[in-house]
Amino acid sequence: MSKIIHYRKKCIGCGLCHEQQPQLWRMSKKDGKATLLNADLKKEVHILNLQEMHREKLEQVITGCPVKVIKIL
Repeated sequence: MSKIIHYRKKCIGCGLCHEQQPQLWRMSKKDGKATLLNADLKKEVHILNLQEMHREKLEQVITGCPVKVIKIL
């Protein structure tokens, strides 16, 4: 099973991920950065099992992220 990896600490809060996949992302009111919903936090990295129905759109989000802090493993 694939996993979404989000390096939130390096996020600049552009909001692209939330705009394209609001079911997976939320923008924090505290610091303006994106948060991967329902993800586990391991050593400052957010990890979520990827459902195949989200994969195609997520690949567009990964490509569009200006600081490249989202990955699929």
